[in-house]
Amino acid sequence: MVRPGGGAGPDRQRPRRLDWPAKSLLGRLPEPIRTEFVALGAYREFTSDEVLLREGEETNFVVLLLSGWVKVTASTENGGFALLAIRHGGDLVGEQAGLDGEPRSATVTAAGAVLAKVIALEAFLDFLRRAPEANTPVLQSVSAKLRNSTRRRVEFGGCTVAMRLARVVCELEHAYGADATDGTGRRVQISLTQPELAGLVGAAEPTVHKVLRELRQQGVVDTRYRAIVIRDVDALYTAAGIPRRR
Repeated sequence: MVRPGGGAGPDRQRPRRLDWPAKSLLGRLPEPIRTEFVALGAYREFTSDEVLLREGEETNFVVLLLSGWVKVTASTENGGFALLAIRHGGDLVGEQAGLDGEPRSATVTAAGAVLAKVIALEAFLDFLRRAPEANTPVLQSVSAKLRNSTRRRVEFGGCTVAMRLARVVCELEHAYGADATDGTGRRVQISLTQPELAGLVGAAEPTVHKVLRELRQQGVVDTRYRAIVIRDVDALYTAAGIPRRR
């Protein structure tokens, strides 16, 4: 279990990337507030599939992601799991349980190598008291998570599995996309298994597999082991029923 100040990485480490997405918490914070925030807590490196936060635990710290991606999952009533979200460098995770004192509502797992800061709750709250300029970005970050969660519940109730899958892949492309290295299109820079993708879509794995096969046959996507390459981005957004975001 992670403890504030614990971990394998020494404090002399530094973030490997500074180009945090504009809509991430670190991307929203102004300088020098961002520098002050990143200075909190202890550096910690996580390897792929290592758990940062575990559902049901009662712990009082937050984790600031500096680089890499994590998967947010929760248990379902039938003993399975639901992939709720993906977070990346620049995001804060664990703030809900840290602030309301309730047990963790989800498990956060590294998807590849992750560099983060583990920050004790009191240090985080003291930072917010000292730096009121950080309060609005933190609230915006929390609001964006709630808005995305609400939107996904609405979509799952009113969209076909094919449309939901297209929207999830569009969302991944917008947040984690890069130009394909082996031809035209865009590749999703995060490793997802088909069961994890099915969990994110909220559908049975065989159904998701069938939709992916149809998209491959139409030349819209290529799928490899833990990888998705979008060959026709405009067609994918058309299948999702949403305008392409630039």
